[in-house]
Amino acid sequence: MLYRATRALLSIPAVLLRRDTAKDAELLVLQHENSVLRRQLNGPVRYEPADRFWLAALSSLIPRRCWSSVFAVTPGTLLAWHRRLIAKEWDYSDRRRRTGRPPTAAALKKLVLRLAQENPRWGHRRIQGELARLGHPIAPSTVWEILHKAGIDPAPRRTGPSWREFLTAQAEGIIAADFFHVDTITGSRLYALAFLEHGTRRLHITGVTAHPTAQ
Repeated sequence: MLYRATRALLSIPAVLLRRDTAKDAELLVLQHENSVLRRQLNGPVRYEPADRFWLAALSSLIPRRCWSSVFAVTPGTLLAWHRRLIAKEWDYSDRRRRTGRPPTAAALKKLVLRLAQENPRWGHRRIQGELARLGHPIAPSTVWEILHKAGIDPAPRRTGPSWREFLTAQAEGIIAADFFHVDTITGSRLYALAFLEHGTRRLHITGVTAHPTAQ
């Protein structure tokens, strides 16, 4: 963002004074390069991040064909600096680490699991309410996620028979219903209402029609 703002400010003279903008930019580049040389008289020339920032921003005001005669570094180095500065703007790795909901404390997770095991009839909202009374602010969705990752089913299915066991025990008194359609060989569509006895697997088709109505 700072790099974009700097380039925008430097481009203002380019709009107002189109003739002398490149010359002024060249003078700024030479002045900055002199300051870099004075800063490192007794050693090799090293460009600090601020130097790369400033020179890359000024490069946008100078025709690319003149870069080799103005800058002390190669055009490829300038483009590499520019790419790094632009890439930082789209780098969200550090931001992703700081965004989002903070991780739940391990002690709080243990407390959620303990309440669920000791109170089989409590759902995730009831557990969240009890934790809030104890001074532990936590979202109901977080409680549900903790229980789900631990393999604990929602209440009241946490205890008692499974769905397969319940269906086997109550099959004699359960009837399934379905309303479906069938396409015939001639291309017409027929609608049928059927009932299935779970205990005997007997199918009852109560009606077939091409124009179903409420009656």
